[in-house]
Amino acid sequence: MRHFLPWRQGLLTGPKLAEVAMRFDKIIAGGTVVTPGGAQKADIGISGEKIAAIGSNLVAGGNSTHVIDAGGHIVIPGVLDVHVHLALPFCGTVSADDYVTGTRAGARGGVTTLIDFAIPYEGDSLGDAADNWHEKARGKSLIDYTFHICITRWDEHKDQIKGMIERGFSTFKEFMIYESEGWQSDDRALFGTLEKMKEFGTMLLVHAESARVLDELIERHHTLELMEEYGAMLHPMTRPNFIEAEAIQRAVMWSEITGGQLYIVHMSTGEGADIVKDAQMRGVPVLAETCAQYLVLDDSVFEREDGHLFACCPQVKKQKDIQRLWKGMRSGEVSVVSTDTCTFSRKQKAMWEGDFTRIPMGLPGLETLLPILYTHGVRYGRISIEEMCRKLSTNPAQIMGLYPRKGAIQVGADADMAIIHPTHEIKVDPAAMETNADWSPYDGWSLAGFARTTLSRGEVIVNDYKIVGEPGRGQWLPRKTAGLAAVESVSSVNSEI
Repeated sequence: MRHFLPWRQGLLTGPKLAEVAMRFDKIIAGGTVVTPGGAQKADIGISGEKIAAIGSNLVAGGNSTHVIDAGGHIVIPGVLDVHVHLALPFCGTVSADDYVTGTRAGARGGVTTLIDFAIPYEGDSLGDAADNWHEKARGKSLIDYTFHICITRWDEHKDQIKGMIERGFSTFKEFMIYESEGWQSDDRALFGTLEKMKEFGTMLLVHAESARVLDELIERHHTLELMEEYGAMLHPMTRPNFIEAEAIQRAVMWSEITGGQLYIVHMSTGEGADIVKDAQMRGVPVLAETCAQYLVLDDSVFEREDGHLFACCPQVKKQKDIQRLWKGMRSGEVSVVSTDTCTFSRKQKAMWEGDFTRIPMGLPGLETLLPILYTHGVRYGRISIEEMCRKLSTNPAQIMGLYPRKGAIQVGADADMAIIHPTHEIKVDPAAMETNADWSPYDGWSLAGFARTTLSRGEVIVNDYKIVGEPGRGQWLPRKTAGLAAVESVSSVNSEI
Protein backbone atom coordinates (compact mmCIF):
# COMPACT_ATOMS: atom_id res chain seq x y z
CA MET A 1 0.00 0.00 0.00
CA ARG A 2 1.15 3.53 -0.73
CA HIS A 3 2.49 5.58 2.18
CA PHE A 4 4.95 7.74 0.19
CA LEU A 5 7.57 8.17 2.88
CA PRO A 6 10.33 10.65 2.08
CA TRP A 7 13.80 9.18 1.88
CA ARG A 8 15.85 11.74 3.75
CA GLN A 9 15.34 13.21 7.18
CA GLY A 10 17.46 16.33 6.65
CA LEU A 11 19.11 16.95 10.03
CA LEU A 12 22.12 19.17 10.72
CA THR A 13 24.15 18.47 13.81
CA GLY A 14 27.48 19.34 15.41
CA PRO A 15 29.81 21.78 13.60
CA LYS A 16 27.37 22.32 10.75
CA LEU A 17 24.93 23.87 13.20
CA ALA A 18 27.49 26.40 14.33
CA GLU A 19 28.10 27.42 10.72
CA VAL A 20 24.47 28.35 10.15
CA ALA A 21 23.54 29.55 13.64
CA MET A 22 24.19 33.21 12.89
CA ARG A 23 21.81 33.05 9.96
CA PHE A 24 18.75 31.93 11.91
CA ASP A 25 15.93 34.43 11.73
CA LYS A 26 13.77 32.23 13.94
CA ILE A 27 14.22 29.20 16.14
CA ILE A 28 11.33 26.98 17.16
CA ALA A 29 12.61 25.65 20.45
CA GLY A 30 11.79 22.74 22.69
CA GLY A 31 8.95 21.08 20.80
CA THR A 32 8.32 17.49 19.76
CA VAL A 33 8.98 17.73 16.04
CA VAL A 34 7.37 15.31 13.59
CA THR A 35 9.95 14.77 10.84
CA PRO A 36 9.98 12.16 8.06
CA GLY A 37 12.12 10.07 10.39
CA GLY A 38 9.57 10.17 13.21
CA ALA A 39 8.68 12.34 16.19
CA GLN A 40 11.60 13.63 18.24
CA LYS A 41 12.44 16.42 20.67
CA ALA A 42 14.29 19.03 18.62
CA ASP A 43 14.74 22.67 17.72
CA ILE A 44 14.18 24.06 14.22
CA GLY A 45 16.28 26.85 12.78
CA ILE A 46 14.68 29.03 10.08
CA SER A 47 16.58 31.25 7.70
CA GLY A 48 14.41 33.42 5.49
CA GLU A 49 11.59 31.26 4.17
CA LYS A 50 13.40 27.94 4.59
CA ILE A 51 14.20 25.39 7.26
CA ALA A 52 17.96 25.71 7.79
CA ALA A 53 18.58 23.22 10.60
CA ILE A 54 16.95 20.66 12.85
CA GLY A 55 18.84 19.65 15.98
CA SER A 56 19.29 19.94 19.70
CA ASN A 57 19.90 23.21 21.53
CA LEU A 58 20.20 25.48 18.52
CA VAL A 59 21.85 28.77 19.44
CA ALA A 60 20.30 32.10 18.50
CA GLY A 61 22.58 34.27 16.38
CA GLY A 62 22.11 37.47 18.38
CA ASN A 63 19.16 39.55 19.44
CA SER A 64 17.69 39.56 15.94
CA THR A 65 16.74 35.88 16.18
CA HIS A 66 13.12 35.37 17.18
CA VAL A 67 12.77 32.33 19.44
CA ILE A 68 9.36 30.65 19.41
CA ASP A 69 8.79 28.51 22.50
CA ALA A 70 7.27 25.16 21.52
CA GLY A 71 7.84 23.49 24.88
CA GLY A 72 5.05 21.04 25.69
CA HIS A 73 3.76 21.28 22.10
CA ILE A 74 3.96 19.22 18.91
CA VAL A 75 5.44 20.78 15.77
CA ILE A 76 4.03 19.30 12.57
CA PRO A 77 4.49 20.14 8.90
CA GLY A 78 1.97 22.58 7.51
CA VAL A 79 -1.18 20.86 6.29
CA LEU A 80 -1.98 20.72 2.58
CA ASP A 81 -5.71 20.72 1.86
CA VAL A 82 -5.70 19.61 -1.76
CA HIS A 83 -9.48 19.69 -2.29
CA VAL A 84 -11.04 23.10 -1.72
CA HIS A 85 -13.72 25.21 -3.43
CA LEU A 86 -13.57 28.94 -2.66
CA ALA A 87 -16.01 31.51 -4.08
CA LEU A 88 -17.48 28.78 -6.31
CA PRO A 89 -20.65 29.49 -8.33
CA PHE A 90 -22.71 26.37 -7.56
CA CYS A 91 -26.29 25.27 -6.96
CA GLY A 92 -27.66 28.70 -7.84
CA THR A 93 -25.44 30.66 -5.47
CA VAL A 94 -21.75 31.29 -4.70
CA SER A 95 -19.96 29.49 -1.88
CA ALA A 96 -19.53 31.79 1.11
CA ASP A 97 -15.80 31.48 1.80
CA ASP A 98 -13.49 33.36 -0.55
CA TYR A 99 -9.70 33.60 -0.54
CA VAL A 100 -9.73 35.95 2.45
CA THR A 101 -11.96 34.05 4.87
CA GLY A 102 -11.13 30.61 3.50
CA THR A 103 -7.38 30.98 3.86
CA ARG A 104 -7.72 32.61 7.29
CA ALA A 105 -9.80 29.61 8.35
CA GLY A 106 -7.21 27.25 6.93
CA ALA A 107 -4.32 28.97 8.70
CA ARG A 108 -6.08 28.73 12.07
CA GLY A 109 -6.40 25.02 11.39
CA GLY A 110 -2.71 24.63 10.51
CA VAL A 111 -3.27 24.60 6.73
CA THR A 112 -0.44 26.34 4.88
CA THR A 113 -1.19 25.25 1.29
CA LEU A 114 -4.45 24.63 -0.54
CA ILE A 115 -5.46 23.50 -3.99
CA ASP A 116 -8.67 24.87 -5.49
CA PHE A 117 -10.40 23.84 -8.73
CA ALA A 118 -10.40 26.17 -11.74
CA ILE A 119 -13.65 25.34 -13.52
CA PRO A 120 -14.32 26.86 -16.95
CA TYR A 121 -17.38 29.05 -17.17
CA GLU A 122 -19.60 28.52 -20.21
CA GLY A 123 -17.50 28.83 -23.36
CA ASP A 124 -14.21 29.28 -21.47
CA SER A 125 -10.93 27.65 -22.39
CA LEU A 126 -8.79 25.95 -19.75
CA GLY A 127 -6.55 29.01 -19.79
CA ASP A 128 -9.56 31.25 -19.15
CA ALA A 129 -10.46 29.11 -16.15
CA ALA A 130 -6.96 29.43 -14.70
CA ASP A 131 -7.03 33.20 -15.25
CA ASN A 132 -10.42 33.48 -13.51
CA TRP A 133 -9.18 31.62 -10.46
CA HIS A 134 -5.98 33.60 -10.33
CA GLU A 135 -8.15 36.69 -10.15
CA LYS A 136 -10.18 35.21 -7.26
CA ALA A 137 -6.98 34.72 -5.25
CA ARG A 138 -5.04 37.84 -6.22
CA GLY A 139 -4.31 40.04 -3.23
CA LYS A 140 -6.42 37.91 -0.90
CA SER A 141 -4.77 34.60 0.01
CA LEU A 142 -3.02 34.34 3.36
CA ILE A 143 -1.41 30.98 2.46
CA ASP A 144 0.13 29.40 -0.63
CA TYR A 145 -2.12 27.88 -3.25
CA THR A 146 -2.47 26.35 -6.68
CA PHE A 147 -5.28 24.95 -8.85
CA HIS A 148 -6.46 21.74 -10.42
CA ILE A 149 -7.74 22.45 -13.94
CA CYS A 150 -11.21 21.07 -14.68
CA ILE A 151 -11.96 19.62 -18.11
CA THR A 152 -15.65 20.09 -18.83
CA ARG A 153 -15.86 19.95 -22.63
CA TRP A 154 -13.50 17.25 -23.89
CA ASP A 155 -13.62 18.03 -27.59
CA GLU A 156 -12.74 21.67 -26.97
CA HIS A 157 -10.34 21.22 -24.07
CA LYS A 158 -8.31 18.13 -25.00
CA ASP A 159 -5.78 20.04 -27.10
CA GLN A 160 -5.34 22.66 -24.36
CA ILE A 161 -3.97 20.24 -21.75
CA LYS A 162 -0.35 20.48 -22.91
CA GLY A 163 -0.45 24.27 -22.74
CA MET A 164 -1.73 24.16 -19.16
CA ILE A 165 1.09 21.82 -18.17
CA GLU A 166 3.54 24.31 -19.66
CA ARG A 167 1.90 27.00 -17.49
CA GLY A 168 2.66 24.98 -14.35
CA PHE A 169 -0.50 22.92 -13.82
CA SER A 170 -0.07 19.17 -13.46
CA THR A 171 -3.42 17.97 -12.14
CA PHE A 172 -6.73 17.93 -13.97
CA LYS A 173 -10.25 17.01 -12.93
CA GLU A 174 -13.36 15.58 -14.51
CA PHE A 175 -16.82 15.13 -13.01
CA MET A 176 -18.87 12.03 -13.78
CA ILE A 177 -22.01 13.97 -12.74
CA TYR A 178 -23.31 17.58 -12.86
CA GLU A 179 -24.68 17.58 -16.39
CA SER A 180 -27.00 20.47 -15.46
CA GLU A 181 -23.98 22.55 -14.42
CA GLY A 182 -22.26 21.82 -17.74
CA TRP A 183 -19.42 19.98 -16.01
CA GLN A 184 -20.09 16.30 -16.75
CA SER A 185 -17.58 14.10 -18.62
CA ASP A 186 -18.64 10.83 -20.22
CA ASP A 187 -16.59 7.64 -20.51
CA ARG A 188 -15.07 8.77 -23.81
CA ALA A 189 -13.73 11.92 -22.15
CA LEU A 190 -12.42 10.03 -19.12
CA PHE A 191 -10.68 7.50 -21.34
CA GLY A 192 -9.16 10.18 -23.56
CA THR A 193 -7.99 12.32 -20.65
CA LEU A 194 -6.32 9.35 -18.95
CA GLU A 195 -4.46 8.69 -22.19
CA LYS A 196 -3.22 12.27 -22.04
CA MET A 197 -2.20 11.84 -18.40
CA LYS A 198 -0.13 8.82 -19.37
CA GLU A 199 1.49 10.78 -22.19
CA PHE A 200 2.43 13.79 -20.05
CA GLY A 201 3.11 12.17 -16.65
CA THR A 202 0.28 14.12 -15.06
CA MET A 203 -2.81 13.05 -13.10
CA LEU A 204 -6.59 13.06 -13.48
CA LEU A 205 -8.79 13.64 -10.44
CA VAL A 206 -12.27 12.16 -10.80
CA HIS A 207 -15.53 12.84 -8.98
CA ALA A 208 -16.92 9.33 -9.19
CA GLU A 209 -20.70 8.92 -9.07
CA SER A 210 -22.87 7.07 -11.55
CA ALA A 211 -24.88 9.84 -13.21
CA ARG A 212 -27.66 8.06 -15.08
CA VAL A 213 -28.70 5.79 -12.23
CA LEU A 214 -28.39 8.67 -9.76
CA ASP A 215 -30.63 10.84 -11.94
CA GLU A 216 -33.17 8.02 -12.16
CA LEU A 217 -33.28 7.57 -8.37
CA ILE A 218 -33.65 11.31 -7.83
CA GLU A 219 -36.51 11.49 -10.34
CA ARG A 220 -38.33 8.58 -8.67
CA HIS A 221 -38.15 10.26 -5.26
CA HIS A 222 -38.80 13.82 -6.38
CA THR A 223 -42.48 13.96 -5.41
CA LEU A 224 -44.31 16.26 -3.03
CA GLU A 225 -45.52 13.29 -1.00
CA LEU A 226 -42.06 11.81 -0.46
CA MET A 227 -40.45 15.19 0.21
CA GLU A 228 -43.06 15.97 2.87
CA GLU A 229 -42.52 12.55 4.47
CA TYR A 230 -38.73 12.26 4.36
CA GLY A 231 -37.36 15.79 3.88
CA ALA A 232 -33.55 15.92 3.77
CA MET A 233 -33.34 12.14 4.24
CA LEU A 234 -34.08 11.87 0.53
CA HIS A 235 -30.55 13.14 -0.14
CA PRO A 236 -28.85 9.95 1.15
CA MET A 237 -31.78 7.75 0.08
CA THR A 238 -31.14 8.63 -3.57
CA ARG A 239 -27.37 8.14 -3.28
CA PRO A 240 -26.85 4.54 -2.11
CA ASN A 241 -23.28 3.25 -1.91
CA PHE A 242 -23.37 1.60 -5.32
CA ILE A 243 -23.69 5.02 -6.98
CA GLU A 244 -20.11 5.76 -5.93
CA ALA A 245 -18.75 2.23 -6.11
CA GLU A 246 -19.84 1.56 -9.70
CA ALA A 247 -18.33 4.84 -10.88
CA ILE A 248 -15.02 4.19 -9.10
CA GLN A 249 -14.90 0.73 -10.67
CA ARG A 250 -15.45 2.19 -14.13
CA ALA A 251 -12.82 4.91 -13.69
CA VAL A 252 -10.35 2.32 -12.40
CA MET A 253 -11.00 0.23 -15.53
CA TRP A 254 -10.09 3.15 -17.80
CA SER A 255 -6.97 3.83 -15.72
CA GLU A 256 -5.91 0.20 -15.92
CA ILE A 257 -6.36 0.08 -19.69
CA THR A 258 -4.72 3.42 -20.49
CA GLY A 259 -2.05 3.46 -17.79
CA GLY A 260 -3.11 7.00 -16.96
CA GLN A 261 -2.68 8.15 -13.36
CA LEU A 262 -6.06 8.31 -11.58
CA TYR A 263 -6.93 9.96 -8.25
CA ILE A 264 -10.37 9.38 -6.73
CA VAL A 265 -11.51 12.47 -4.87
CA HIS A 266 -13.66 12.47 -1.72
CA MET A 267 -14.10 8.68 -1.51
CA SER A 268 -16.91 8.04 0.98
CA THR A 269 -17.71 4.31 0.84
CA GLY A 270 -16.20 1.10 2.10
CA GLU A 271 -16.88 -0.47 -1.28
CA GLY A 272 -14.84 2.25 -2.94
CA ALA A 273 -11.92 1.56 -0.61
CA ASP A 274 -12.10 -2.15 -1.46
CA ILE A 275 -12.03 -1.40 -5.19
CA VAL A 276 -9.02 0.92 -4.84
CA LYS A 277 -7.14 -1.59 -2.71
CA ASP A 278 -7.74 -4.41 -5.20
CA ALA A 279 -6.68 -2.16 -8.09
CA GLN A 280 -3.48 -1.11 -6.35
CA MET A 281 -2.65 -4.75 -5.69
CA ARG A 282 -2.91 -5.32 -9.47
CA GLY A 283 -0.58 -2.39 -10.12
CA VAL A 284 -3.22 0.03 -11.40
CA PRO A 285 -1.96 3.63 -11.01
CA VAL A 286 -4.87 4.74 -8.82
CA LEU A 287 -4.78 6.75 -5.59
CA ALA A 288 -7.62 7.90 -3.37
CA GLU A 289 -8.45 10.58 -0.83
CA THR A 290 -11.22 10.75 1.69
CA CYS A 291 -12.45 13.80 3.59
CA ALA A 292 -12.69 14.54 7.30
CA GLN A 293 -16.50 14.44 7.32
CA TYR A 294 -16.56 10.85 6.04
CA LEU A 295 -14.42 9.78 8.99
CA VAL A 296 -16.66 11.18 11.76
CA LEU A 297 -20.22 11.79 10.46
CA ASP A 298 -22.87 9.31 9.35
CA ASP A 299 -26.17 9.80 7.54
CA SER A 300 -28.18 9.97 10.76
CA VAL A 301 -27.43 13.73 10.62
CA PHE A 302 -30.12 14.04 7.91
CA GLU A 303 -32.76 13.03 10.45
CA ARG A 304 -32.13 16.24 12.39
CA GLU A 305 -34.41 19.23 12.07
CA ASP A 306 -31.54 21.06 10.38
CA GLY A 307 -30.41 17.96 8.49
CA HIS A 308 -30.45 19.77 5.16
CA LEU A 309 -27.37 21.72 6.29
CA PHE A 310 -25.30 18.54 5.98
CA ALA A 311 -26.02 17.93 2.30
CA CYS A 312 -22.77 17.43 0.41
CA CYS A 313 -21.82 15.41 -2.61
CA PRO A 314 -21.15 12.59 -2.11
CA GLN A 315 -22.99 12.57 1.18
CA VAL A 316 -21.78 11.09 4.46
CA LYS A 317 -22.54 7.40 4.64
CA LYS A 318 -22.91 4.68 7.32
CA GLN A 319 -20.91 3.73 10.38
CA LYS A 320 -19.53 0.71 8.53
CA ASP A 321 -18.13 3.04 5.88
CA ILE A 322 -16.49 5.18 8.55
CA GLN A 323 -14.77 2.13 10.00
CA ARG A 324 -13.62 0.91 6.58
CA LEU A 325 -12.15 4.31 5.70
CA TRP A 326 -10.20 4.45 8.97
CA LYS A 327 -8.89 0.97 8.16
CA GLY A 328 -7.87 2.25 4.72
CA MET A 329 -6.01 5.10 6.38
CA ARG A 330 -3.87 2.58 8.23
CA SER A 331 -3.39 0.08 5.40
CA GLY A 332 -2.66 2.66 2.72
CA GLU A 333 -5.44 2.61 0.13
CA VAL A 334 -6.56 5.98 1.52
CA SER A 335 -3.52 8.13 0.77
CA VAL A 336 -4.80 11.63 1.60
CA VAL A 337 -7.38 13.34 3.81
CA SER A 338 -8.81 16.64 2.57
CA THR A 339 -12.04 18.59 3.12
CA ASP A 340 -13.86 19.33 -0.16
CA THR A 341 -14.63 22.64 1.55
CA CYS A 342 -17.57 24.33 -0.14
CA THR A 343 -19.12 26.69 2.40
CA PHE A 344 -22.75 27.77 2.40
CA SER A 345 -24.49 29.79 5.10
CA ARG A 346 -27.77 28.85 6.77
CA LYS A 347 -29.54 31.35 4.52
CA GLN A 348 -28.05 29.78 1.42
CA LYS A 349 -28.90 26.26 2.59
CA ALA A 350 -32.48 27.42 3.22
CA MET A 351 -32.87 27.84 -0.53
CA TRP A 352 -34.05 24.24 -0.58
CA GLU A 353 -37.48 25.13 0.84
CA GLY A 354 -38.18 21.45 1.40
CA ASP A 355 -36.97 20.27 -2.03
CA PHE A 356 -33.90 18.07 -1.56
CA THR A 357 -32.76 18.65 -5.16
CA ARG A 358 -32.26 22.38 -4.48
CA ILE A 359 -29.98 22.20 -1.43
CA PRO A 360 -26.59 23.88 -2.08
CA MET A 361 -24.30 20.93 -1.54
CA GLY A 362 -21.14 21.41 0.48
CA LEU A 363 -19.69 21.77 3.98
CA PRO A 364 -17.21 24.15 5.61
CA GLY A 365 -14.06 22.32 6.69
CA LEU A 366 -10.73 24.12 6.28
CA GLU A 367 -10.61 25.27 9.90
CA THR A 368 -11.39 21.86 11.39
CA LEU A 369 -9.47 19.40 9.16
CA LEU A 370 -6.44 19.09 11.42
CA PRO A 371 -8.42 19.17 14.69
CA ILE A 372 -10.74 16.39 13.46
CA LEU A 373 -7.84 14.18 12.35
CA TYR A 374 -5.81 14.86 15.47
CA THR A 375 -8.67 14.37 17.93
CA HIS A 376 -10.54 11.48 16.31
CA GLY A 377 -7.48 9.89 14.78
CA VAL A 378 -4.42 10.39 16.96
CA ARG A 379 -6.02 10.97 20.36
CA TYR A 380 -8.54 8.16 19.85
CA GLY A 381 -5.69 5.78 18.96
CA ARG A 382 -6.82 5.11 15.38
CA ILE A 383 -3.62 6.44 13.79
CA SER A 384 -0.24 7.69 15.00
CA ILE A 385 0.89 11.30 14.81
CA GLU A 386 3.32 10.26 12.06
CA GLU A 387 0.51 8.65 10.07
CA MET A 388 -1.60 11.78 10.45
CA CYS A 389 1.21 13.94 9.06
CA ARG A 390 1.62 11.59 6.10
CA LYS A 391 -2.08 11.85 5.21
CA LEU A 392 -2.34 15.60 5.75
CA SER A 393 1.07 16.82 4.61
CA THR A 394 3.67 14.50 3.10
CA ASN A 395 1.47 12.36 0.87
CA PRO A 396 -0.51 15.26 -0.60
CA ALA A 397 2.70 17.21 -1.25
CA GLN A 398 4.33 14.27 -3.01
CA ILE A 399 1.27 13.22 -4.98
CA MET A 400 0.47 16.77 -6.12
CA GLY A 401 4.03 17.59 -7.18
CA LEU A 402 4.87 19.99 -4.34
CA TYR A 403 7.46 17.90 -2.48
CA PRO A 404 10.14 18.47 -1.19
CA ARG A 405 9.31 22.18 -1.02
CA LYS A 406 6.16 21.35 0.92
CA GLY A 407 4.95 18.48 3.06
CA ALA A 408 7.72 17.71 5.55
CA ILE A 409 9.87 19.29 8.23
CA GLN A 410 13.32 18.85 6.71
CA VAL A 411 16.27 21.03 5.84
CA GLY A 412 15.71 22.99 2.65
CA ALA A 413 11.92 22.81 2.74
CA ASP A 414 9.68 25.83 3.11
CA ALA A 415 9.26 26.70 6.79
CA ASP A 416 5.58 25.76 6.81
CA MET A 417 4.61 24.43 10.23
CA ALA A 418 1.85 24.24 12.79
CA ILE A 419 2.47 24.12 16.54
CA ILE A 420 -0.31 22.31 18.39
CA HIS A 421 -0.89 21.45 22.03
CA PRO A 422 -1.34 17.73 22.62
CA THR A 423 -4.39 18.07 24.89
CA HIS A 424 -5.73 21.65 24.79
CA GLU A 425 -9.29 21.55 23.47
CA ILE A 426 -11.37 24.29 21.91
CA LYS A 427 -15.13 23.99 21.56
CA VAL A 428 -16.26 24.54 17.97
CA ASP A 429 -18.29 27.75 17.88
CA PRO A 430 -19.08 29.21 14.44
CA ALA A 431 -19.29 32.72 15.94
CA ALA A 432 -15.64 32.49 17.00
CA MET A 433 -14.30 30.98 13.78
CA GLU A 434 -12.70 32.56 10.72
CA THR A 435 -15.00 30.96 8.17
CA ASN A 436 -17.97 32.85 6.73
CA ALA A 437 -20.19 29.92 7.68
CA ASP A 438 -22.64 30.68 10.47
CA TRP A 439 -22.82 26.98 11.33
CA SER A 440 -20.45 24.02 11.53
CA PRO A 441 -20.97 20.27 11.08
CA TYR A 442 -19.06 19.96 14.35
CA ASP A 443 -20.80 22.72 16.30
CA GLY A 444 -20.25 22.15 20.02
CA TRP A 445 -17.58 19.47 19.56
CA SER A 446 -14.48 19.86 21.75
CA LEU A 447 -11.42 19.38 19.56
CA ALA A 448 -7.71 19.49 20.19
CA GLY A 449 -5.29 20.27 17.37
CA PHE A 450 -6.13 23.85 16.45
CA ALA A 451 -2.90 25.68 15.63
CA ARG A 452 -1.52 27.74 18.49
CA THR A 453 1.06 28.97 15.99
CA THR A 454 1.14 28.63 12.20
CA LEU A 455 4.15 29.55 10.10
CA SER A 456 4.01 29.96 6.33
CA ARG A 457 7.40 30.23 4.62
CA GLY A 458 8.90 31.28 7.93
CA GLU A 459 6.34 33.98 8.69
CA VAL A 460 4.11 33.65 11.75
CA ILE A 461 0.56 33.99 10.47
CA VAL A 462 -1.23 32.55 13.53
CA ASN A 463 -0.12 33.36 17.06
CA ASP A 464 -1.88 32.31 20.26
CA TYR A 465 -4.70 30.85 18.14
CA LYS A 466 -5.34 34.20 16.44
CA ILE A 467 -4.66 35.32 12.87
CA VAL A 468 -1.78 37.81 12.68
CA GLY A 469 -0.79 37.45 9.01
CA GLU A 470 -1.99 39.79 6.27
CA PRO A 471 -4.05 38.74 3.24
CA GLY A 472 -2.31 38.69 -0.11
CA ARG A 473 1.00 37.21 1.08
CA GLY A 474 0.17 33.74 -0.25
CA GLN A 475 2.00 32.60 -3.38
CA TRP A 476 0.81 30.59 -6.37
CA LEU A 477 2.76 27.32 -6.71
CA PRO A 478 3.61 26.06 -10.21
CA ARG A 479 4.05 22.31 -10.66
CA LYS A 480 5.39 20.00 -13.36
CA THR A 481 4.49 16.46 -12.26
CA ALA A 482 1.82 14.76 -10.18
CA GLY A 483 0.71 11.34 -8.99
CA LEU A 484 3.18 8.49 -9.08
CA ALA A 485 5.32 10.47 -11.52
CA ALA A 486 5.88 13.07 -8.80
CA VAL A 487 6.54 10.41 -6.17
CA GLU A 488 9.06 8.66 -8.43
CA SER A 489 10.83 11.95 -9.15
CA VAL A 490 11.19 12.47 -5.39
CA SER A 491 12.67 8.98 -5.10
CA SER A 492 15.18 9.76 -7.84
CA VAL A 493 16.23 13.05 -6.27
CA ASN A 494 16.65 11.57 -2.80
CA SER A 495 18.57 8.56 -4.06
CA GLU A 496 21.24 10.98 -5.33
CA ILE A 497 21.64 12.81 -2.00
